[in-house]
Amino acid sequence: MRGIYFKENFWSTDITSIAGYDCLIQHMNDGKKNCKEYEDFLKERASIEEKYGKDLVNLSKKKPCGQTEINTLKRSLDVFKQQIDNIGQCHIQLAQTLRDEARKMEEFREKQKQERKKIEAVMDAFHKQKLMQYKKTIESKRNYEQRCRDKDQAEQAVGQCKNMVNEKQQEKVFTKLAHSKVTAEAADKSYQQNINLLDKIRQDWQKEHVSSCEFFENQEWERVNFFRNAVWTHVNQLSQQCVTNDVMCEVVRKALEGCNIQKDIEYFTESHKTGNVPPAPVLFENYYNCQKRTPTPARNNGMPDTRRGQLPTPAPVTDEPAYATVGDYNVYQ
Repeated sequence: MRGIYFKENFWSTDITSIAGYDCLIQHMNDGKKNCKEYEDFLKERASIEEKYGKDLVNLSKKKPCGQTEINTLKRSLDVFKQQIDNIGQCHIQLAQTLRDEARKMEEFREKQKQERKKIEAVMDAFHKQKLMQYKKTIESKRNYEQRCRDKDQAEQAVGQCKNMVNEKQQEKVFTKLAHSKVTAEAADKSYQQNINLLDKIRQDWQKEHVSSCEFFENQEWERVNFFRNAVWTHVNQLSQQCVTNDVMCEVVRKALEGCNIQKDIEYFTESHKTGNVPPAPVLFENYYNCQKRTPTPARNNGMPDTRRGQLPTPAPVTDEPAYATVGDYNVYQ
């Protein structure tokens, strides 16, 4: 299937018109602008990624997260914080990668701009030369037509003065006719030369226009391909970041799988135990029995010595305590 090409579709029947060329230049400038917009987008995204990454790193280092936990859960939390730090570092690295991609786009855009400037300079020179020669040709055409009219008028005057008696008037008419013929021939020659020169310029401009169209089309092909691949690379980088984050989260999940609740409780018990013998019951001590065991001399005032009997011993508590449970799990096992 035959393609559609720039060189076949940006012409004008007016030799002085550059509408097709201007349309191409506008499109190329729009493409350059679009590349610049994407370049700025990458730079802004890089700034966001860098800030997010640094915030994650600061969060993992400065914000406590279960700092008094022990044993396997503590190790799991250490892994968790370390992976958060790693994720933050990855986002910082992604920011640098995005800046590198933005720099590549900037270099590509600048390269195309410099290459296009050479073509535009040549074409602008051709356009000026073509327009100048066209105006010169039109002016020579007007002059040629005027000289032809002058010659025709002189020939008519000669025909009318054949019956004149005055020789001087006849001589004047014939002299004017001869002069008009010379000027008409000179105008004809100048007009022919300008036409030929204009046609040569037109042919050279036409070849250059075709070359420019081919160059612009190749540049546009290259630009669209580069732009598409740049966006493709960008989304791959974001996907890779998600994969990397998931890998790091999987490390945390593996660490949490190694967290053993029973071992943590046993570890705490062994490392913080304060003794395995409960305190003895605090017994009731009868004040008066104590008095008997440690008698003190007392003065006898003649009063009868009366003493209270021993108080009854309290009944022991036999009810079992109601231990707290969570689901089917007894806290006191």
